[in-house]
Amino acid sequence: MIRIGATIDVPFMEGRSVALDGERRIAVFHTTDGFVALDAACPHQGGPLADGILSESCVTCPLHGWRIDLRSGEVVGGEGRVAVHDVIERDGELFVAAPDAALSRS
Repeated sequence: MIRIGATIDVPFMEGRSVALDGERRIAVFHTTDGFVALDAACPHQGGPLADGILSESCVTCPLHGWRIDLRSGEVVGGEGRVAVHDVIERDGELFVAAPDAALSRS
């Protein structure tokens, strides 16, 4: 597991971008159902998903309005997807599985 930050680092109904391995970035969101994480770049043109708006279990990319389902990583009403990462919350800290394990879920 890789520590990605503290729970207080991700305000409710917002996202934050976190580097996993120096190259790969993920977007971590604090939703009504807890914490979720996706690869950080929108599959359309690489927009920063962590800066998107959360609504109805989706994040909307701030560049062109593509909606990504937070549970599946799939583009809503279109083609494409991003990897979804399991987030574990423990004692106020957030962790994700190692990147190679996360890749197998995409």
